[in-house]
Amino acid sequence: MSEDFTPNIVGFLCNWCTYAAADLAGSTKLKIKPSINVIRVMCSSRIDPNLVLSSFLWGADGVLVAGCHPGDCHYEKGNYYTRRRFALMKKVLESLSIDPERLQLAWVSASEGQRYRDVVNTFTDKIQKMGPNPMRKDPAV
Repeated sequence: MSEDFTPNIVGFLCNWCTYAAADLAGSTKLKIKPSINVIRVMCSSRIDPNLVLSSFLWGADGVLVAGCHPGDCHYEKGNYYTRRRFALMKKVLESLSIDPERLQLAWVSASEGQRYRDVVNTFTDKIQKMGPNPMRKDPAV
């Protein structure tokens, strides 16, 4: 795919860990590719699968769901629910002929600003190689 293509990635980030890591990455001026549109949620388990599917249907090229490491959730078992839902969402995407690799799950704690940068940049590169979401009506948007 062309290097000119900048993917439109929706990032659902846990307030307690991954959002804090994104803030840390920004405050330490780490280079993060300008592809992610962040939506802060209280817990990764609060992300309704319909939000993920809607993101793709509205033209997102990729969706990143990120939260606390398993066992470190502020709501005890939230990320375990996320992990189970994530596996189901991958299968649903497949049935809709959307490449399941366009959906990524990552565990990033509040102190892992560099890990956040790496996750976003690696995912952006992956989506950039895949090209625009085939459901996207106007690839220039």
